[in-house]
Amino acid sequence: MSEHPRGAILQRDKQTYAIVPRSPVGLVKPEQLENLVKVVRKYDIPIIKITSGQRFALVGIKEEDIESIWKDLGMDVGRATELCLHYVQACPGTAVCKYGVQDSLGLGMEIEEFFSGMELPAKVKIGVSGCPFCCAESFVRDIGLFGKKDGWTFIVGGSSARRPRIGDVIAEGLSKQEVTDLAKKALDYYGKNGKKRERMARFVDRIGIENVKAAIL
Repeated sequence: MSEHPRGAILQRDKQTYAIVPRSPVGLVKPEQLENLVKVVRKYDIPIIKITSGQRFALVGIKEEDIESIWKDLGMDVGRATELCLHYVQACPGTAVCKYGVQDSLGLGMEIEEFFSGMELPAKVKIGVSGCPFCCAESFVRDIGLFGKKDGWTFIVGGSSARRPRIGDVIAEGLSKQEVTDLAKKALDYYGKNGKKRERMARFVDRIGIENVKAAIL
């Protein structure tokens, strides 16, 4: 087996691995849950952890079991270490929440599908909230969105890491198509001008939010 098994993260014991199956905006199907349970029991996986990105992490896997586990799961790899879009976090929005004013799940799914696999200077996390309560932590994500009655508010440069940063609002009242178009411009600009492993928050600090706005608006 290769030194770096597909979709696997070496744990601190230097012997076992974790994997994170892809679950766009935290949605899973009944058959996926059934497969997860079967895999955990079959391979005696000791830890199942729901991550901050609304995904399941299966922890404590033997290296020789990884490929068989992916086959049994029938799920895509949720990229967790590569320099790319890691996940789109979304609240329930108008699907079920009484406070939702925009369809955060629908927009979140579209964004994840559109930008999945895009290579970037560093990992990118996107938060999509269906109302100004921002339950998807939109102000501390690389790109954040929240809905109001007149459309979507677009935020860039948020971070909840060691050097926290509240993101900057750069546009309001956007349609779904305008959000997707602006996200593409923002990520293209970041991709061309960001330094390797420079998160969006540090990129905005270095470039300046006014220069970012001028480049993508």
